[in-house]
Amino acid sequence: MLKIGEKKGAVELSISTIVIVVLAVSMLILGLVLIRSIFKGATSVAEMSDEQLKNQMNELYGDTKKVSVYPDSKKVTLSLEDRTGQFGIGIRNTESGSSSKLNFAYKVSVAEIQKGCDATPEEMLDKISLGRTSGETPIKIASGDLEIKRVTFSVGTGDPICLVRYRIDVTLNGEVYGSEEMDVDFTA
Repeated sequence: MLKIGEKKGAVELSISTIVIVVLAVSMLILGLVLIRSIFKGATSVAEMSDEQLKNQMNELYGDTKKVSVYPDSKKVTLSLEDRTGQFGIGIRNTESGSSSKLNFAYKVSVAEIQKGCDATPEEMLDKISLGRTSGETPIKIASGDLEIKRVTFSVGTGDPICLVRYRIDVTLNGEVYGSEEMDVDFTA
């Protein structure tokens, strides 16, 4: 014969199990949302101020890297829904012995287009709406300082969908100073 106390223990165990499962699922969902927001925030250059971008690059690359790009994953995904996207270029003057600011310049070119993509390098360069080059005016950077520039892309309906590797070449007084690469994934 069953006593009333025995049934109470069985019900308490079931309620405890349900509470633990609900808490575990809640923590899993919150953890996934947190991770997603961290990674999305880490790649959203367009929403960062120049100072935030500079601080992020300083934190990631320190004082020794001449040319750096952000996001540090070296990949930007740009969809037709987004319409525009950006990546950041960091140029650090690592030259010593000069008290005056030195003259830097940069140029973005197409290094490689995904096989099977029906686009020319010129067409993919035309996706850069701002920041394709530093322009006619040199970028003056003092010794040890970091200057930030942005490259902005724009896409429209009917544009090719493919992965493109862009190369950023930086010069100092007309001489090669350093380079970096960034992949831009144009998606539907």
